[in-house]
Amino acid sequence: MIKLVIVDDDTIIREGLRMIMETQDDLEIVGICSNGKDAIKVCREQIPDVVLLDIRMPEMSGIEVAKVVLEENIGKPLLLTTFDEPDLMIQAVKTNVSGYILKSSPAKTILSAIRTVSCGGTVFEKEVIDYISSNLGMTTVKSKLFDELTDREYDVARLISQGLSNKEIGEKLFISDGTVRNHITSILSKTSLEHRTQIAIQFLSSSH
Repeated sequence: MIKLVIVDDDTIIREGLRMIMETQDDLEIVGICSNGKDAIKVCREQIPDVVLLDIRMPEMSGIEVAKVVLEENIGKPLLLTTFDEPDLMIQAVKTNVSGYILKSSPAKTILSAIRTVSCGGTVFEKEVIDYISSNLGMTTVKSKLFDELTDREYDVARLISQGLSNKEIGEKLFISDGTVRNHITSILSKTSLEHRTQIAIQFLSSSH
């Protein structure tokens, strides 16, 4: 069972998400919040698997909540965004959240994203990546960023960009979780990136 917290200041969106999630046998809603402060309190009490966060909220933004959730290891943040929040999207790129999906996404896309994130994977919709790389002043990555990687490290980066968890990457490449972690550490060192989220975004941007 995937424990989920829903956080959005819009009552209609919040209730809509609740109704969708309640139809799923593998999801358990352990908290529904309208602001960031309440969300952190609930996450500390419930330790959910996934925190579905609106990126823009009063009192605390979804990004600020995500930082606390990550620092305290009390859930995996999945941000809900729109295309009219460029400043927040720039900040989000610097945060090691588990993904960004559009509020306008079909229910099946949001549900799939929640399940992927709960397993340790990452989710970045193509439209979001295109927008980040094309319109937010983020340098479109040239392949040379990954030139120093070994073939195996490149494979790991590619699989990270596909949303796979460390365990899934290990199974694909027939290596241990520890070896996957070592490869990720090496990739971060060679590319001067800060976390796996940035690896995914940069890799996806470079392939568009």
